[in-house]
Amino acid sequence: MNRSNYNTDLNNTPVQFVKGVGEARARLLAKLGVESILDLMELFPRLYISRTVNPRFAQMQEGDMVAMTANISWIDEQYTARGKKVLNLGVNDGDVGIVCKWFKYHRGYLQSFIPGNKIWLSGMVSAYNGQLQLVHPDFEVFEDDEEDLDFWQERKLLPVYPLTTGLSQKVLRRIIYNAFQSYADKVSENLPQVVIDKHDFTLRRNALQIMHFGQDEARINQARRRFAYEEFFYAQILWARHLRYKSDKSLGNIFENKKKLTTELKKRLPYELTSAQKRVIREIFTDMASKKQMSRLLQGDVGSGKTIVTLFAMLLALENGFQAAIMAPTEILAEQHYQNFQKLLEGLAIKIVLIKGGNYKGKAADKAAMKDGSAQLIIGTHALIQKDVEFARLGFIAIDEQHRFGVEQRAELSRKNGIPDMLYLSATPIPRSLAITVYGDLQVSRIDELPPNRKKVLTYIRSSKSFDQVLGDVEKQLKQGRQAYFVCPLIEESDKIDLLDAERLFKYLSEKAFKKWKVELMHGRMTNQIKDETMRRFKDGETHVLVSTTVIEVGVDVPNASVMVIEHAERFGLAQLHQLRGRVGRGGDQAYCYLIEHYPRSNIARERLSIMRQTNDGFLIAEKDLELRGPGEIFGREQSGLPQFRFANLVLDQDILTLAREDAILLIDNDPQIIQDKNKIVKDNYLAIYKQKEELINY
Repeated sequence: MNRSNYNTDLNNTPVQFVKGVGEARARLLAKLGVESILDLMELFPRLYISRTVNPRFAQMQEGDMVAMTANISWIDEQYTARGKKVLNLGVNDGDVGIVCKWFKYHRGYLQSFIPGNKIWLSGMVSAYNGQLQLVHPDFEVFEDDEEDLDFWQERKLLPVYPLTTGLSQKVLRRIIYNAFQSYADKVSENLPQVVIDKHDFTLRRNALQIMHFGQDEARINQARRRFAYEEFFYAQILWARHLRYKSDKSLGNIFENKKKLTTELKKRLPYELTSAQKRVIREIFTDMASKKQMSRLLQGDVGSGKTIVTLFAMLLALENGFQAAIMAPTEILAEQHYQNFQKLLEGLAIKIVLIKGGNYKGKAADKAAMKDGSAQLIIGTHALIQKDVEFARLGFIAIDEQHRFGVEQRAELSRKNGIPDMLYLSATPIPRSLAITVYGDLQVSRIDELPPNRKKVLTYIRSSKSFDQVLGDVEKQLKQGRQAYFVCPLIEESDKIDLLDAERLFKYLSEKAFKKWKVELMHGRMTNQIKDETMRRFKDGETHVLVSTTVIEVGVDVPNASVMVIEHAERFGLAQLHQLRGRVGRGGDQAYCYLIEHYPRSNIARERLSIMRQTNDGFLIAEKDLELRGPGEIFGREQSGLPQFRFANLVLDQDILTLAREDAILLIDNDPQIIQDKNKIVKDNYLAIYKQKEELINY
């Protein structure tokens, strides 16, 4: 196809037309999400490195995370006492020397490391026999003739891009340079001039070039803020339009609090509701009693009682002649809800049905009961959104672990029956400021209090050298009839990273440490059916020890499980550690969590583990998590359950998000349909990005 036909629209111009790409490299770039020339221009560096030697060795301490350029002094390959090869590399800053070590490495390293050349290193400082060292650091070697472009040879600050096998930094830098050389003048603006002037943003064309070729860190960060604003701005326009649509179009059902079924449930509870649960029930009931359709996010820590609050809301719908449904992400979680609800509502004239995937006895009858209205309280998995599943008069829907379902799935269930009130449940504590700005279309309720009878999980930090002692503590619990979880960060052994994996740990525990006990393995590569069956056996007490990856992070209550052992705890984030710990302590017995740390570990990892030992408060942990993430990363990390952004960091860019939200709401207040001439650029870009998603959420 003629290249000139594409120049007017970089988003539709295949990347293969960039000089130096072609079909083969285009396939490699596609693995990085790069298909068009604009995608290539927006493939921002993950960090920047300086060719200048950084003379900081004398100030480095064990536990520091460092990124620096050094001189290669020497290279040496040795054998350990066990016969394994170790590659040692001596580097210096012109004054002080340190050693880099690789226990697993490619033979090509030997040819790459040439004394006298410069090398960029990134990793964590550890110590061995009083000598500072870097173990398995990331690196890039600079050779005098490395760059065949004078442009890159003269740069002191070099971009480092994400790569895939078959692409090198040298090749990618050259390709990106060629793209801007040929197509920079085709880059169009996507923010209105009034916004650019208001926030003193660099023009998009210039900002893109600064991100790739900038030599000043302050200017690079300012350009990045502009791209973060773009993403937030258009996302907030989506929410602003959605909120206006809901106020104009989405008149919901008006429920009256008749205090029949809800009062009966309150009498049956074997415990007193917490003040937080009572407050949240009032907030939900107020929403349901209004003429607007409810759209509310219910946040609560693990074990805070979100499910019982949801049941109160479901019974309010039933009192008013409507059906109520709850959709869970797994069959075993749906079955847990079904069994709990049946026990609590036993003897009441309420027909409860459970709808799962596949064919099984009784499913047709339950679906018929839903359709004719005789089934009032419906619990199900994603099977509830199948085409042949119909409701008679659905008035309320709860989406359990809402981040596990896509927008399309949630919208599909909502479309089935007019405009039912919607309650989204999340066990991931998110600071209020973040939740309100990210979930722009939702009201937010928080259960920030645990039941008074809930015992605090005792948390211990243990070195990997004390692992046998931990196993002894676990066996004491097993002898008392309790069960235990062991969690690993990997499924199987990796040649890229030296971590204990679930398969090796399972083999050790089942064949040596716990030969007397039933040990099972569960991980993400198993089918959902096998995972559910494995989890069911653990819940029923058939399995004593479950070795798993983080697939058990959110899941089923196993009240008899009293021990959680997390291997390589230094590798996990605070929120994930907290979710894993929340799997135990669900019964009346004292529960224990052992955080097994392996060296080396960073100062931040040490602080994370210390926080876990000090508190069980999920919302406090979420706040600390924000603090610890700090401004050290150029780009944000993905957060499960939150919208994903390429350029913006939800943690670090709260100030930008606030600006974008204010600007988006103001624009939609003044121009709801985005039809004014001054907003044409906004409309064109908004429809290109969000048209399909807007159709999904405006149900």
